[in-house]
Amino acid sequence: MRFLFLPLFLASALLARAATAPASFDVVIYGGTSSGIAAAVQAARMGKTAVLIEPTQFLGGLTTGGLGATDIGNKRAIGGISREFYGRVWQHYQKPGSWTRQSRADYFDRRNKTTGADEQTMWTFEPHVATQIYDAMLREVAAKVAVVRGERLDLAPGRGVIKDGARIVRIVMESGRAFEGRMFIDTTYEGDLLAKAGVSYHVGREANAVYGETINGVQTAHTVSHQFTKQVDPHVKPGDPKSGLLPGIEKDGAGVEFSGDRKVQAYNFRMTTTDDPANRRAWEKPANYDPAWFELVLRNCEAGDERVPWNPVWMPNRKTDTNNNFAISTDFIGQNWAYPEADYATRAKIVEAHVDWQQGLMWTLANNPRVPEKIRAEFQRLGLAKDEFTENDNWPRQLYVREARRMISDYVMTEKNCTRAEVVPDSVGMGAYNMDSHNIQRYVTAEGFVRNEGDVQVRVRPYPISFRSLRPRASECTNLLAPTCLSSSHIAFGSIRMEPVFMVLGQSAATAAAHAIDQRTTIQNVDASILKARLTQDGQMLDFDSEPLPPRSAVRNVKPPGIVVDDAEAQLKGFHSASTASSAFVAHGYLHDGNANKGEQTARFTPDLPREARYAVAIAYPFNANRASNVPVTIHHADGETKITLDQKKKPAVDDLLQPVGTFRFEKGKGGYVEISNAGTNGFVVIDAVQWVEAKP
Repeated sequence: MRFLFLPLFLASALLARAATAPASFDVVIYGGTSSGIAAAVQAARMGKTAVLIEPTQFLGGLTTGGLGATDIGNKRAIGGISREFYGRVWQHYQKPGSWTRQSRADYFDRRNKTTGADEQTMWTFEPHVATQIYDAMLREVAAKVAVVRGERLDLAPGRGVIKDGARIVRIVMESGRAFEGRMFIDTTYEGDLLAKAGVSYHVGREANAVYGETINGVQTAHTVSHQFTKQVDPHVKPGDPKSGLLPGIEKDGAGVEFSGDRKVQAYNFRMTTTDDPANRRAWEKPANYDPAWFELVLRNCEAGDERVPWNPVWMPNRKTDTNNNFAISTDFIGQNWAYPEADYATRAKIVEAHVDWQQGLMWTLANNPRVPEKIRAEFQRLGLAKDEFTENDNWPRQLYVREARRMISDYVMTEKNCTRAEVVPDSVGMGAYNMDSHNIQRYVTAEGFVRNEGDVQVRVRPYPISFRSLRPRASECTNLLAPTCLSSSHIAFGSIRMEPVFMVLGQSAATAAAHAIDQRTTIQNVDASILKARLTQDGQMLDFDSEPLPPRSAVRNVKPPGIVVDDAEAQLKGFHSASTASSAFVAHGYLHDGNANKGEQTARFTPDLPREARYAVAIAYPFNANRASNVPVTIHHADGETKITLDQKKKPAVDDLLQPVGTFRFEKGKGGYVEISNAGTNGFVVIDAVQWVEAKP
């Protein structure tokens, strides 16, 4: 992968001065991510001089690097400069000239008119549009903010950060260029500055016991989404363990359930693809293509998994933000564990390996004859957009570093905060996305088949994020903030780590830094009431109440009474999308139809009944407002067939989980069944389990 460098951003007189003399600023911001840009803008608006130092030539991180489908959950949680950015996105797409490859109406028809714009904000955008908006925001504060590109912190031992006691005096780049400041903000995804400053941090997962959590650590039982649905042999020579394992599969198993480790969730690139033939670039076979890495995906296809393994979300102008989906996709599982603490050369090799994986996977899925024709057709229909990332061969510039280092400060955000079991009083912003960890490793089960581990997706209530989680302990550093590597457990960080939240926290960090300068105090001793007043004045959302989450079901991993056939035991045609997002479900999760391919997906639940009798039948499904209200169900019993319609928007009558559908006579054995279809349905169709309970005479 090659990077071509853009001309430097047109900076202020401060930048010219910085090139000829030791540079001194009120606030030094290391990392030109979305968080860093928000911090720089806020520092300037508060009358402070700032320098924004970006190790590469490109600003904006993931926001300009392909992640145009904003992840946040409840968008009410987003305020301040972050909401201003999305307002500017909305303003851009109000202009007719912004629609070059489709009409605005066509785009929102394609998006089903359910997402994208509301209240003068827009949450989907093309990468180059995000770049234009950030460049404009920085031009507006150019009198106060210097932008420096292509300068990396010196990571050599004993170099990079100069401190006087617990206070950073200056930071030094590999080039020898130094930047002095009164306050410093680390807005990198990796946390290099906080680490060089001697601040405590953690990499990987904590055991559940560390912070009293339930969904941290190793999670083999929980990992049902983005999972194998077929039995796939992991050995180089199928059926021969002595031949070794295919690449990317751990030989030592997943580890002890709920225990901690040093492993991090998978990274990928958020590709910008298009179906516009005039703008589409066909997938090319990378020079470093190694067939061994793609044998597993081919075997999975041959085993019968016909799910299209990616998730393209439509952006304006017939482009997508494309993310990971299903068992084997763009996530390069298990190949990033060394990245957080690695030197630059090692990181470059890891990044290159991710490029080779993802580009090789795209070419394989588009061209290999072992891939089902339906899947090949989809990967041939979409290709890289020629008009994005033009300086980088149309490939995204930013690897999606979903987590790296996480600071350990006086307060650690945990699962308890995300569910509002514990609510902090010193809010500087809010999180609202699911607790979301991508898969972390791929291992071999006791039965000898391959399985993914680490994917966790659990709902949250919008919750406040503590100021104490943004700054270190006073004994370690008194003039540093870390809004992108804040003090958080692995699973809580999975909720916080969203780009709009990073923007919010970057602004709040700069606000606190400015107050510390004005008050001539340490970052730990900033007046909380003054900070809160300014954050509120600037439109930051600090907290709001929301509906309590229903308790997670007691039937999780347990079958209800009677004879129960789970979705894992059903005969499926389609229904390949797995989830655990709802609060109640049987066994390890449930499946849904993706609200697509109507009339093509069925699930047949066949019990093995011990004797002929009348049985009460109930269907388990997680209800939700986005479900279909007209789900066709066929009950095949000893006296014929009965057809009913199930409304999955409504809460089931028994334990919010099971909906009785009638009592019927069934013969002994496997002659009867219940079949659920998605034909003609008007929303998502979910399948979980069917229960048979023998009726009393």
